[in-house]
Amino acid sequence: MRQVTSVSAVRQATALVRQAAADDRPWTADLYTDALLTGRGPLFLRRTDGWLLPLDVERWCARADAVDREVLARCEGAVLDVGCGPGRLVAELTARGRHALGIDVSAAAVAHTVRLGGQALHRSVFEPVPGEGRWGTVLLADGNVGIGGDPLALLDRLGQLLVPGGLLIAETAPVDVDERIHVHVTDGRGTAGAPFPWARLGTSALLRHASRAGWSAVDQWTSGGRSFAALRNRRTNSTAEPANSAAVISSQRAG
Repeated sequence: MRQVTSVSAVRQATALVRQAAADDRPWTADLYTDALLTGRGPLFLRRTDGWLLPLDVERWCARADAVDREVLARCEGAVLDVGCGPGRLVAELTARGRHALGIDVSAAAVAHTVRLGGQALHRSVFEPVPGEGRWGTVLLADGNVGIGGDPLALLDRLGQLLVPGGLLIAETAPVDVDERIHVHVTDGRGTAGAPFPWARLGTSALLRHASRAGWSAVDQWTSGGRSFAALRNRRTNSTAEPANSAAVISSQRAG
């Protein structure tokens, strides 16, 4: 299989990963950071009406489980984990010899991922990402279809990151829901962080939005009480390499 290395993307990502790995400044104390440091909750997303969505911090901070490994076995080419959290999926892919990069808006999550042996950058998916248009698979695990609170905008952005015909694997809510909300992170004791927009989508809702945004449904399944959908990017007007090109981040190793 022919491999093409994007030298500038590799150098940019490698420099940023090394910076993250070497950064020994104290993290900003917040609830999510504290949860990642301890590896346990309780932690919730709190809607404005008081409704709480539990966050599975213990599972996120553990190694990839059987359900995760089933998801990762479906990945094609180089893998971008959007909202990678503490990095279990990136670390598992890396341990398998796969080319993978995580991005997350939490500096603590990025540092945790790097400590596990994975590669991660501190940034939003809506900021520039190395290797744009050359990722074979994008992962949206652990409810990250909610990022930004606008499913159509998120799907459009992910289409820009993938190769033509690239694969999106998204974990959806296990119930039939389609809502746009503002939430806080809270530990259930009345302490809350700043509000931010979020979305909750069941599989049916994601497929509806995806069809409108120019994606094709590939598969949907449930495993271990979790729900997933796989979508194929229909974009074809690009000179990017095919989905199985594995060289997008071929030399990313933190020094």
